[in-house]
Amino acid sequence: MSQEKSTIPDDRSSLARPTVAVTLAPALVRLFPGSALRVEVPAATVGEMIDTLECRWPGMRDRLRDSTPRIRRHINIFVDGERATLATRLAPGTEIFVLTAISGG
Repeated sequence: MSQEKSTIPDDRSSLARPTVAVTLAPALVRLFPGSALRVEVPAATVGEMIDTLECRWPGMRDRLRDSTPRIRRHINIFVDGERATLATRLAPGTEIFVLTAISGG
């Protein structure tokens, strides 16, 4: 792809979306061979971030959100230290942490 062509804005282009840093829970990384603890992805919302992770590692979406769609009860997603929903907007350089809930008795 030529450099000139890659600068043309397009709705499907990652140029239209900010790049964000995602830190995944080790339990998720173990489930998806080839994944990493920290990845950078283009996304404007948490929902888009999950869709992008799904493209890279099929099945990831089902681990992170349910069919309603909402973030699963046992998953916590934090954006710059605040708990997020699928609609949470992301700015360039945003730090996102995807954590699995810990329970026990």
